[in-house]
Amino acid sequence: MKNPLPILYTLAVLLLASTEGWCADLQKGWDAFNNGNYTAAFREWKPLAEQGDAKARFLVGMMYSDGAGVPLDHKEAITWYRLAAEQAYALAQNNLGLMYYEGQGVIQDYTMARKWLQLSAEQDVPEAQFLLGWMYYKGQGVPYNYKEAAQWLRLAADQGLAVAQTNLGLMYLRGQGIPQDHKEAFKWFRHAAEQGDGTAQTNLGLMYLKGQGVPQDHTEAANWYWFAADQGVPSAQIRLGMMYEYGRGVLQDYVSAYMWYSLVAAQGHKIATERRDIIEKKMTPSQREKAQQITREWLEKHRG
Repeated sequence: MKNPLPILYTLAVLLLASTEGWCADLQKGWDAFNNGNYTAAFREWKPLAEQGDAKARFLVGMMYSDGAGVPLDHKEAITWYRLAAEQAYALAQNNLGLMYYEGQGVIQDYTMARKWLQLSAEQDVPEAQFLLGWMYYKGQGVPYNYKEAAQWLRLAADQGLAVAQTNLGLMYLRGQGIPQDHKEAFKWFRHAAEQGDGTAQTNLGLMYLKGQGVPQDHTEAANWYWFAADQGVPSAQIRLGMMYEYGRGVLQDYVSAYMWYSLVAAQGHKIATERRDIIEKKMTPSQREKAQQITREWLEKHRG
């Protein structure tokens, strides 16, 4: 399973889709927030939160948890999230559950995390559905239950959450909690890969390479490995290096192979180091110089 952390808090995207019916001060705060004036947004929302408005309480909690417009303060965030969550505000329940899960502002408590995430998941918040599924998969705060995990992951995947789609694909690939089905695995990896999920792109490349759930296609495999490798996924980088080394799905190119191997070797990967050293002996001085140059350029481009 793909590690879900760090999980993004449910912020602007969901809020933006649900601003109808906001009172004028909430909307003024939202306008200020979207313009990057977090202090003004907080000034609009804090009085409403103190008056008991659940959305405002969630937003104030969000600002404390992010340190936007106010000093970062997880304990304050917990206070406001809890008030909104107790009013059944789904996004606050999600974020409160996440903070219990991560131990931010509170002692880490999987049982409490599951409680709040369940309430949010039942209101169709996909991030909560995903993390609840992850907890069932890992046996965190609940007994291990792959079938239950798959059910929650599917709900989040159906709503388009890439990390859920990737992990559901992995469960289909392995037959965990659901019958093994390479075509279903491929389908979910494809959905997530098209959203830029590097793990899904890597697995999609592997399925094209092996012909699992799809006709074998080395060119497609190389294409998907490239997308993941360019995001810095080590397993994709080393596989792409191998494809360039042997001319599988791409033209044989020791310079490109050297670059991808070098990126992984720099992280201490033994096989990547061995493959880089082997092909280096086959390269001319000018090829080695070019390979080292494009490696530096890649690192510079992706720095930070």
